[in-house]
Amino acid sequence: MRFALKIDVDTRRGMDEGVPRLLDTLAAAGVRATFFVSMGPDNSGKAALRLFRRRGFAGKMVRTNALRMYGLRTALSGTLLPARPVGSGRPDLLRAIVAAGHEAGVHGHDHVLWHDHLLEMSDADAARELRRAADAFAEALGRPPDCASAPAWIVAPGVLAEEERLHLRYAADVRGAAPFLPRLGGRVTTVPQVPTTLPTLDEVLGLGGVTEATFGAHVGSLAAAAGRDAVFTLHAEAEGMSFHRCLIDLLARLADAGASPVPCGALLDGVEAARLPVHDVVLEEVPGRAGPLSVQGPRAGGPA
Repeated sequence: MRFALKIDVDTRRGMDEGVPRLLDTLAAAGVRATFFVSMGPDNSGKAALRLFRRRGFAGKMVRTNALRMYGLRTALSGTLLPARPVGSGRPDLLRAIVAAGHEAGVHGHDHVLWHDHLLEMSDADAARELRRAADAFAEALGRPPDCASAPAWIVAPGVLAEEERLHLRYAADVRGAAPFLPRLGGRVTTVPQVPTTLPTLDEVLGLGGVTEATFGAHVGSLAAAAGRDAVFTLHAEAEGMSFHRCLIDLLARLADAGASPVPCGALLDGVEAARLPVHDVVLEEVPGRAGPLSVQGPRAGGPA
């Protein structure tokens, strides 16, 4: 079993403070990961509207002590305070990620806009959001991205089509069980999906007796019980900052079990994309999250 680390960077504070700490911790552990960075403005303050629109959002904010995690500056970003650019505002840290041997890709342009409105957009507008992120990434690093991850695990046909036009090696847009080719809107696209297979910290913390002290053991046991390659998504704003001890504990437990984390793309090493199964992408509720996510659905074809 391989254990892939997927790191989402949603906010400017996560970029400024969480990413450097994560780079130090991963270097000390001798492991590589994949960083997916939002490239546009940090409009986190606008996310407060979810309190009125998203069932379960308030509970999640309480469980994870959102103010502790994000800080007042982030909570007001894009409303009472200017929205600072995330990835495009710190090209030095993007270069540091790559220089350290990690994979780097895009996590949308405006994270809040994508999270709250992607499913309302036309295919052209959805594609434009991903293209804006890719253009900003290319300007910062001097090369286009070869992987992408959808904010909030929400995708639309226009996004998948744009991933093809960008010639991405893979995308990590959805929740699921194993790599596959996605079918959405009646069309199969050729960019493989490497889905997140494990629950995130904010989904399980405080539920069923899971605490910061037991989180690493909980995730490790879930991965072992599944008996197959696992993808764990962590966040620069959580495990990179106020919940950093959870990551340190998880890495120690993986090391004790003889498992060395890998970048997400490593799960496709030696795999011919055309030989992957085709699965529908469907919207489903996931325990611990507010609102439906794009999920690996029933098998729809592909090699036996």
